[in-house]
Parts: sequence; structure tokens; C-alpha cells
Amino acid sequence: MRLHQVTAAASAVLLGSLALAPVGAANANSVASTVTTASTVTAASVAACKMGVGSITSGGDIGYSGVMASSPPTANQGTGPHLFVPGIAKASSTWTTTLEVPAGSTTYGSVVLNETLYSAYYSDASGVPPTGLSKIGSGWTYFTATEVSFWQKVPGSTVIRSARYGLKGGSGDLYRWVGGGKGQAAPGFAAVKSIALISETAAYDTFLANTNGGALYTIRIPRTSPMKPIVTKVRTSTWGAFDALVAEKCGTQGTLLTAIDRDTGAAYLYAVGHAKGASTVIKGLGKVPGTYKDPVYYLSTAEGDPPLFGE
Repeated sequence: MRLHQVTAAASAVLLGSLALAPVGAANANSVASTVTTASTVTAASVAACKMGVGSITSGGDIGYSGVMASSPPTANQGTGPHLFVPGIAKASSTWTTTLEVPAGSTTYGSVVLNETLYSAYYSDASGVPPTGLSKIGSGWTYFTATEVSFWQKVPGSTVIRSARYGLKGGSGDLYRWVGGGKGQAAPGFAAVKSIALISETAAYDTFLANTNGGALYTIRIPRTSPMKPIVTKVRTSTWGAFDALVAEKCGTQGTLLTAIDRDTGAAYLYAVGHAKGASTVIKGLGKVPGTYKDPVYYLSTAEGDPPLFGE
């Protein structure tokens, strides 16, 4: 469930160094061999699925690709407003669009610019400044990913679970902030190349992650404290070429996944069944039309969309 202007609090972060325990991975093979077919994931079951793949271009503009899980996949690419100084965007959370009253919309998310995490938005609503940027916290120089999860029992309910996450490059520490509390960290993710949120539940969040060596894992993070991620291998190889993963809900328990190789500018679409370790069904749907070389990619979604439930 995406909710207008809900954020997990994050103040200036003092980042310490933790012991490393890298996630193991197999050697990468060709991108083409990542396609896994299975009769239980049919074209009919995913044909209605679609996703918004947002991006921040090297020039600081907002980019967008509306991807449809047709056969073959289709996409409608475009460029939105100019928001940032060229070259300073390093990572971004999901961006959410909310409809305004009486007309217009506002789209907002969080982004790492140089060493600082900001909340940002752009809007075409009357009476709202067209763009905005506010500082959340410092200390993000080495972070390669950030995301905010949000779960609500039912629309309008006060039973809510939310957290902000950050993956620190180099050390491989995965951080979580809840409410106004101090951030917690778990080591062991130095081999991770990119992550995408695939589950938001009352009890846990889950990321899908690929490694430099080519393996694919789920990282389940129970909401209990202290933070103790549960890492499960999904595939042993062939995923190392991808620099960015973008995931959206598909059906009641599945995931539509766009995997991006910036070196070639190619993106590939996958239907991923409910994650169950090595038995997870993954069906390659084909290459996505267009060129994908932007430095930052993220999920673009809408307020009120149901929570992710891919694992």
C-alpha cells in the first residue's frame, strides 16, 4: 500500500564499520541464459501485469518507461521534469503519484544526491510549487540503494508498518530505520549488486538481490529487533550482468521484474512466482523495447496500490 507522503524518519546517520561476511555467489554466465521457463507461469497469468520503471537521467531529469507484460513486452518511454543538478543522483526509492483535489497530481520519493538523502517531489497541481526538495539526513556517500516499505492493514487503518532501508557499498552493510529510532545494520551484503523490494507485510519486508558473481537471492527482514535478515538462494548464476532490478506486484503473490544491464542499455522482463528459494518459478518474457542507460532506476507507482507480496 502506497500512502501520500508517508516516510520512515531518518536523521543524520553516523555510520560505523562492521565485520564483513560477504554473500557467496556463483560465476556469472550470459544474460540470455537467465530465462527460466515453467508451465505454471503462463502468458495468460501475467498478460495483464504492468509496471512503471522510473529513472533519473545523467542530466538530472526524471525518466519513465511504462512496461507491459505482453508477448513480446512493450514499453512507452518518456522524459519528465528536470529536478536535479546533472550527475549527483546516486540512488532512489520508489516514487509514488497521488491525485490532488480538485485536479492534478504530485509524485514524490527519496533520493541520494552526493552524500545526502533528500525527500523530493514534482507536481502539476494548482497552488503547489512545481518541485520541492527537503533534506532527510547526511552520511549517504557510499550508499548504493535506498527504499521505503509501507504496509497498512486496510485503507484508513492506523495499523501501519513502515521502514527505510539503505545498502552501503563497500562494507556491504544493510541498514534499517523505523520511526524516529536509531538505525540498525546487518553485515554480509558486500557481494550484492542491486536490490528490489518485493514484499511488504505486517511481519517482514523482502528484497530480491543479485550479486556480482551472478547469483539471485531473497533477503527477508523480519520487523523484530535486532535486525536479522534471512538470506535464501533463488538462482546460483546468470544474474550478474544486471545493474538494476525494478519489481512490481503481479497477481496476488507474484512479481513482475525488469532487470537492466546499463552496459548494453538492454532491459529484460521476467514473471517471478511467489519466492520459494531454488524452487521459485521464473519465466523470461523477453527484451523490453528501448534503451536503459540511466544511472538510477526505481519503481514508479500510485497511491493506494496494494502492498507487494512476492515472498
